[in-house]
Amino acid sequence: MTKRELIDYCLTFPGAYEDYPFDDDAAAAEAWTVMRHHANRKSFAFIFERNGYVNINLKCDPMYADLLRGVYQSVIPAYHMNKTHWNGVILDGSIPESELFGWIAQSFDLTAQKKKKK
Repeated sequence: MTKRELIDYCLTFPGAYEDYPFDDDAAAAEAWTVMRHHANRKSFAFIFERNGYVNINLKCDPMYADLLRGVYQSVIPAYHMNKTHWNGVILDGSIPESELFGWIAQSFDLTAQKKKKK
């Protein structure tokens, strides 16, 4: 999967948009795409290229994050993120797309605006 295909998939979520917040460094601006919620501007995915692979950082429940790291060699503590709550996924072809898409949806839900209780 290419970086653009991954960005386009993330844009299918309601209210999602792509952002390039690291514009002070041209190389970083090209390398990092941040997928955010329009409602609260929270990030749900960080997409970048590193060591010849597309990578994506996704928010994850801490216990599930640890489990995934044990099952998949290409799921690691997220690069430049809180290692407890964020997983990094190296898109080297070893992760089925259906699994990846489920993790993206989970990250989207975990970072969505919370509904207020009445």
